Amino acid sequence: MAELQENLIDWLRDAHAMEQQAEQMLKAQASRIEHYPKLKARIEQHLQETLGQQRLLEGCLARHDTKGSVAKDLMGKVMAFGQAAGGAVNSDEIVKGAIAGYVFENLEIATYTTLRAAALAVGDTETVRVCDEILPQERAMAEWLLDHLPELTDDFLARDVTPGVEAKR
Repeated sequence: MAELQENLIDWLRDAHAMEQQAEQMLKAQASRIEHYPKLKARIEQHLQETLGQQRLLEGCLARHDTKGSVAKDLMGKVMAFGQAAGGAVNSDEIVKGAIAGYVFENLEIATYTTLRAAALAVGDTETVRVCDEILPQERAMAEWLLDHLPELTDDFLARDVTPGVEAKR
């Protein structure tokens, strides 16, 4: 049982670091969006959800008498910075950012699905409840991005072929 508990705590730390990374990515992306107001609004909404998810995970970690991993949290922030910096130089930043967001949301869905199963295995009903609260938010964001990728792509392409109009952001 101790090994199961260790895995759960390690995965809680991973989830916390993942949400730290998500926070940085969402903030950077939202700050650069200029011409796609629906996407910007949805990203800002999900940023607020992400901050709430961090607090929920911190509560789970505290119940296990531990905190997030400083090294994992820092690594997540560094990775988010690298992604933001790399995306900013692409002429199709808005489309690639939305695609990357969709992929990241699915990583979060898989992470919380795994974390929920581990919490069930150790009898941590509060972490199960937290995962049950977070998973619909991640699924909704992934679904929103997937549903809006065609429209976003069309908007980008229309702006890209219009002289004097910036499409990138």
